[in-house]
Amino acid sequence: MKKAVFIILVVLTLDQILKIWIKTSFYLGENHAIFGHWFFLHFTENEGMAFGMKLGGNNGKLLLSLFRIVAVIVIGWWLYKAIKKGASTLLIVCVSLILAGATGNILDSAFYGMIFNESSYMQMATLFPPQGGYASFLHGKVVDMLYFPIIESHYPAWFPFFGGEELTFFRPVFNIADSSITTGVLMLILFQKKIFPIKHKVSETEQDQTPTIS
Repeated sequence: MKKAVFIILVVLTLDQILKIWIKTSFYLGENHAIFGHWFFLHFTENEGMAFGMKLGGNNGKLLLSLFRIVAVIVIGWWLYKAIKKGASTLLIVCVSLILAGATGNILDSAFYGMIFNESSYMQMATLFPPQGGYASFLHGKVVDMLYFPIIESHYPAWFPFFGGEELTFFRPVFNIADSSITTGVLMLILFQKKIFPIKHKVSETEQDQTPTIS
């Protein structure tokens, strides 16, 4: 249990510190190079899922927020039961990363609209503004800032549909919470045989052929 709590607290703390700093220090769309031309802090906000995906309208936003909350509750309960049953450390790490990331983005959706004013290209947001926040409970925007355009080029002219157009890899802007979810899922996929070992069932024929000591 201590491992899970530690991972979740570390991810949430780093995620929220970076988001609050970006939200209160950057104009919307502001961009700063960190390492050359492949890592930038680029402030953007989205109203939906990881990597800027979204559901339309206020109803879509509300449904997504409620789905996240239910998912976090279910994952948290499953993790608690798994730990009690002696789950492997690797499984605990993976699920804890997913749970921490999902919780981090829920905090944005649930509370950021209430505690920040609107960010814009001309205005930085302030924490707890006197005039109140920019949205109601569960209608806040998720803060993203990590941008890795590792490859910036153009598609070859002969390339179907996109010939000559700009090519950027990796284009999505994301946050620490998104990274935590992705890391947890990838680890589950890559190490699934170690996390979920297949137990060999001995058939009746094999049992009959097993030598016994008399």
